[in-house]
Amino acid sequence: MRQRGAARGHGCILLPLVGVLFFQRVYTALSLEIKVDAHVRGYVGEKIKLKCIFKSTSSVTDKLTIDWTYRPPSSSRTESIFHYQSFQYPTTAGTFRDRISWVGDVYKGDASISINNPTMKDNGTFSCAVKNPPDVHHNIPMTELIVTERGFGTMLSSVALLSILVFIPSTVVVVLLLVRMGRKSARLKKRSKSGFKKSSIEVSDDTDQEEEGDCMARLCVRCAECLDSDYEETY
Repeated sequence: MRQRGAARGHGCILLPLVGVLFFQRVYTALSLEIKVDAHVRGYVGEKIKLKCIFKSTSSVTDKLTIDWTYRPPSSSRTESIFHYQSFQYPTTAGTFRDRISWVGDVYKGDASISINNPTMKDNGTFSCAVKNPPDVHHNIPMTELIVTERGFGTMLSSVALLSILVFIPSTVVVVLLLVRMGRKSARLKKRSKSGFKKSSIEVSDDTDQEEEGDCMARLCVRCAECLDSDYEETY
């Protein structure tokens, strides 16, 4: 009797443990993996993308829902700015009215949105919640957005970077050309000092020039003789 009671006692203890393990496995199987950027920096007037990537163990159906919410700094109040379920439903009221665009693709696990014409009043925390029954996710990741003015320093750094990219290759080419010209000039000076002989091409060029000069001189003499002979015959 004591052994049977002990066995029943062990059975009563094991059943809850098995139930807990079974529940943990089911919970794990029904969970979603969602990833977002913890911090995003943007500039006033320039479109900002808020990334949200999810991975589900179930295929995407029309039951999948996506909800983006916004919470201002130092406030517990949240505002729904975007909802998706087969269609896109950006907010039509509040601060983000007509400024939220859908840039995701649920079939690729992308639930990203973008903010058009952002201002510094948009600073705050954004949350991305995805549900794809039977997969659910309770730990909703958050993104902190910081919008600032694009200052002169940032613009200057961009101009400086562009200048460097253009200036360095040009400088390298000029230096190589100068080095090449310097080496060529040094060779010519060395040859002139050592009294090198002219090449066959240079010799032929000089000979041709001399022959042309002789021909011109002979032609001039012949013309003068002809003029003299004509003058004598008239008289």
